[in-house]
Amino acid sequence: MSPPLLLLPLLLLLPLLNVEPAEATLIRIPLRRVHPGLRTLNLLRRWGKPATLPRLGAPSPGDKPALVPLSKFLDAQYFGEIGLGTPPQNFTVVFDTGSSNLWVPSRRCHFFSVPCWFHRRFNPNASSSFQPNGTKFAIQYGTGRVDGILSEDKLTIGGIKGASVIFGEALWESSLVFTVSRPDGILGLGFPILSVEGVQPPLDVLVEQGLLDKPVFSFYLNRDSEVADGGELVLGGSDPAHYIPPLTFVPVTVRAYWQIHMERVTVGSGLTLCARGCAAILDTGTPVIIGPTEEIRALHEAIGGIPLLAGEYIIRCSEIPKLPAVSLLIGGVWFNLTAQDYVIQFAQGDVRLCLSGFRALDIASPPVPVWILGDVFLGAYVAVFDRGDMKSGARVGLARARPRQADLGRRETARAQYRG
Repeated sequence: MSPPLLLLPLLLLLPLLNVEPAEATLIRIPLRRVHPGLRTLNLLRRWGKPATLPRLGAPSPGDKPALVPLSKFLDAQYFGEIGLGTPPQNFTVVFDTGSSNLWVPSRRCHFFSVPCWFHRRFNPNASSSFQPNGTKFAIQYGTGRVDGILSEDKLTIGGIKGASVIFGEALWESSLVFTVSRPDGILGLGFPILSVEGVQPPLDVLVEQGLLDKPVFSFYLNRDSEVADGGELVLGGSDPAHYIPPLTFVPVTVRAYWQIHMERVTVGSGLTLCARGCAAILDTGTPVIIGPTEEIRALHEAIGGIPLLAGEYIIRCSEIPKLPAVSLLIGGVWFNLTAQDYVIQFAQGDVRLCLSGFRALDIASPPVPVWILGDVFLGAYVAVFDRGDMKSGARVGLARARPRQADLGRRETARAQYRG
């Protein structure tokens, strides 16, 4: 029997719910990867205490810091280069989906702000296009506070030039951890509601000024520790060469962080977590996957994690081939993580160390538990972040990342050696 005429429009629209963004001009920004080494053990300790998501829409006076608890950019291993001013002054920044402001250290920073002296600093006197603003801003991160003033100048990013953006000149960085961080600053790719002082986020500026076709971007992260190439940030869409189709699109449930609904999580065939559904935030500024304390403890029991320091767990490297998959059900599709995906491996000389890519943190955000899907997940799966428009809502697309040719070559060599 043919469907009633009234249902035909609905049936015709159903396939569109999973349509990938239309082809557009893509802007590519190469990413570099910093291997964390043993300092990971220290930098991840700050995940020790509960966090609360900030109240959306709350004002942020310049003398009071705006809390951005999900932007742990100092631990991030992936960063790229931008330019500010005319001629461009180059800076390395973390492209962070958990915040919405752009800031870099300033040449006018306080003398006793030690981190400032170990990074490149913006010099307004060296830019012919600089426009002073002077509004004070402050942001409190998990590892320290950044204070400074807002300024306006031209942004150069991935070949795009001439975008006038308001950004922060950091005058004071309070924590010594800022000193050892490799990137100079941060470029936020979150929603405008998270922006300190109501500053228009860089992505919105690029679209509004006609320099980017649409507010869509995607990350392809390379987790191969043997190479410095960290992957690619693509502005304006996604590159099908980066992933294995199809993309599974799910709606953003809170237009602040890139928050979606996750149905459940399984560990092998014997453990189910997030059993009644939970919120999942995709955050490129977080290097690991974070979940509620009790559930992460049960997960580590299932994979044989050995407690180390303040929430970190060691995995026996020899056990990696035997460990169960951790599977996330999102949008009715299972996204599987093998132990090769969720165990962070690195070597110091002759010593090989394997750390769990899961950490515990209880985030107060009723009515459902919150998980944060950081680079451990985003390295295995390409994520397409689509802000949408007046006709369609924001959404996230996910698909398995394609292995790099170099990776495939090394694996084939290893297999040949094994067979020999």
